[in-house]
Amino acid sequence: MMLQYLEVKKEYHDHILFYRLGDFYEMFFDDAKLASRELDLTLTGRDCGEVERAPMCGVPYHSAEGYIAKLVEKGYRVAICEQVEDAAAAVGLVKREVVRIITPATILEGSSGNESANNFLASLHMDGCKAAFAVCDMKGSEISTTLLEGSSPGDLQEKIINELALYQPTELLVSQPFAKGQRVGTYLENRGGCLVVDNLPEAFLSISDSTFFLFDEVPSGLDPLQRGAVGAIVFYLEKTQYRSPTNLRRIHAYTHAAFLEMDASARRNLELCETMRDRERKGSLLWVLDKTMTTAGSRMMKRFLDAPLTNCRAIASRQKAVGELVNDTILRTELRQKLSRLQDLERLTTRVLYGTANGKDCKAIGDTLAAIPAIYQQLLTATGEGMAEISRQLSPLLPDIQTIARHLQDAMADNPPHTVREGGIFREGYQEDLDRFRSMMHESRTILSSMESMEREMTGIKNLKISFNKVFGYYMEVTKSYLDQVPDRYIRKQTLVNCERFITQELKELESDILGAKEKSVALEYQLFTELVEKLCAVSPTLQETAQVVSKLDVLAALAEVAVKNHYVCPEVDYSDVLDIKESRHPVVEQHLQEMFVPNDVLLDTDLNRLAIITGPNMAGKSTYMRQVALIVIMAQMGSFIPAATARIGIVDKIFTRIGASDDLSAGQSTFMVEMSEVAYILKNATRNSLIVYDEIGRGTSTFDGMSIARAVVEYTAGKKLGAKTLFATHYHELSQLEHVLPGVRNYNISAKKRGDSVVFLRKILPGATDDSYGIEVASLAGVPAEVIKKAKNTLKQLEKNDLTIAEIIEVEDENVSFLSLAGDEIIEKLKRMDLNTMTPLEAMSTLFELVKRAKEA
Repeated sequence: MMLQYLEVKKEYHDHILFYRLGDFYEMFFDDAKLASRELDLTLTGRDCGEVERAPMCGVPYHSAEGYIAKLVEKGYRVAICEQVEDAAAAVGLVKREVVRIITPATILEGSSGNESANNFLASLHMDGCKAAFAVCDMKGSEISTTLLEGSSPGDLQEKIINELALYQPTELLVSQPFAKGQRVGTYLENRGGCLVVDNLPEAFLSISDSTFFLFDEVPSGLDPLQRGAVGAIVFYLEKTQYRSPTNLRRIHAYTHAAFLEMDASARRNLELCETMRDRERKGSLLWVLDKTMTTAGSRMMKRFLDAPLTNCRAIASRQKAVGELVNDTILRTELRQKLSRLQDLERLTTRVLYGTANGKDCKAIGDTLAAIPAIYQQLLTATGEGMAEISRQLSPLLPDIQTIARHLQDAMADNPPHTVREGGIFREGYQEDLDRFRSMMHESRTILSSMESMEREMTGIKNLKISFNKVFGYYMEVTKSYLDQVPDRYIRKQTLVNCERFITQELKELESDILGAKEKSVALEYQLFTELVEKLCAVSPTLQETAQVVSKLDVLAALAEVAVKNHYVCPEVDYSDVLDIKESRHPVVEQHLQEMFVPNDVLLDTDLNRLAIITGPNMAGKSTYMRQVALIVIMAQMGSFIPAATARIGIVDKIFTRIGASDDLSAGQSTFMVEMSEVAYILKNATRNSLIVYDEIGRGTSTFDGMSIARAVVEYTAGKKLGAKTLFATHYHELSQLEHVLPGVRNYNISAKKRGDSVVFLRKILPGATDDSYGIEVASLAGVPAEVIKKAKNTLKQLEKNDLTIAEIIEVEDENVSFLSLAGDEIIEKLKRMDLNTMTPLEAMSTLFELVKRAKEA
């Protein structure tokens, strides 16, 4: 057996091998050591023909899913080696083969992770300044692909990073390894959580027509690179699942023009799906919006948020449906209650198609489908076109849904087991032969008792009893006092001190029926289950389409629920260049505040209000204000209502943010270099229809350099060449003068008031500039020591009193530092040379007077 294990392990040396032995999956040698450590399992040993026993640990096969999920979550790949023939029928060693490889992107087992999150497998096929990107969630039915083209290798790298930031795949197949220091490789290393597979170049050659027969249709005009990227995903799924990925039915070739584009920096800075600090879902925009009732709905909500639309008609369609649910509380409440009864039909269907479904999965499908007609009937009570469209999508699916639901509910037991080879899957009455075998199993005690009574009566042996052991099976036991009454048809099997044991032909036949009934029952149930799964595979398109429709309904109902709860309004979305929002609020921040959030207006366009320069103190709310504008645009274009009084939002094609800064040490970049790289990317890729958020440009260098760069960026962004709608926060108050010289530039400030030595932030955006950043007051609020605060105030007074420019301040500070250092050194040297023993009192007094004068001058 160990030789067989080693042969299999040789082929899967970089996987943890789960080797089936009876009711357990066993691991040996290094796999056992690793698994015992990662899974907290007891490490034992097994004879392996060597002096030392082979390290070994194992898990019960019926509860292996949780253990596998933990290993995969930690980044390991697991190979499942099963017994592929009946142990009872096997001649010699039972045949075993690897039947499936489980990797981070191909796991279908239950996990301690978040089932409501997508788990993407991506592929990247690069050639010069072109690259094809393809991606799919194994739980879904679609592969998405796009073609990326860069003006330079560096530009292409940025575009690839943006796709990776959008999908955040757990596995990435690449046609060639990343070069050392390449931006994409560095990004993946820093982000973590993505296994890069770069040793399957043959996967990208899997572009034969047979590969594409899987799909209902293939988009025309697919670039050869895209065909390679799609083919790589199909190849990888076939290689790991040992079967064709028949769940994949569509190829979606997308272009970025169909969606609001956001680069990796924007997604991170705006905290769309996770917070910057802790990478937690709580505190993100998704946390606020995702009030879906199903896990599949939650995944679709994230897709809505990740890819807001740029088509006004499609946006209006979503708004209409959300609005109907906002206005009909009873309909919304009833639908959400009914949706809460649904299980993850998308994921369950995929498990069926990949052969990993069990009885519980099939029962869950039946229960979910049985709940769909009630949702459909509820939709029919709606009067609006939005809900009518959903019901029209569901209507043609309903006959199949009801047929499948009835069949599954008639078939499946109330509580089927997790495994499919132990019986107990089907209801009584589902199949006649199965019922007969079960009856034999369950009634064996009654039958044996009846035979025992009959034999006692026929033989007159009053204490005759029928018993069982593993050696003889069933037997009749007769004490020695009744041996003379034993009939000739009894066959003696064993003689004991006080009794003898016998069998009869009838008893052996009954034993065969009883012992064979369970084996036959389990075998028949497995056969029936296999047939049931085949039937479900045949109707999988209906199941997948149903999952999509109800998930979309779940998302729309969740957006309506959030809109009602948080007092959102429906924005007017059009193709204008206007961004006019009255009393806007930050959708996330307002959820955390105990007091009322202070709303603010926004007015941007591409004419007289192209760029807003925002000045004011730190902590006053400049960054919050700018972020909320961007978030409201995203919400509007995904079809959601927004936190405002009214809004008109012209379609935005791209959102860019330049917020905060930190060193990128792994790429050898300073804070200022990171900042300038982001600015360069924005200026190269923004268009007239983009929304740009700049927060503190030029802080990472000298004052004059920073101010000069900030001014140049303002002029370029607001100029006719670009003219994008822009929010520009700064502490360079001198930039406020640009309002008088640059068309389209407007000054705004965050209001604040001084109260004694402290400052009160009013959080209100007002027209005009401010020349006070209240930096010392903010430092005091932050807990900077009083001694430092006092020194800062004195220095500020001196600077204001002398009315010095920035350049003069720097010059004076440099001169003072130099002079003070020089004067101090001279005084100390003179003191060292003084000999008080030889000086008269008058000389000492004169020297002291001179030193004091010198010190005062310093």
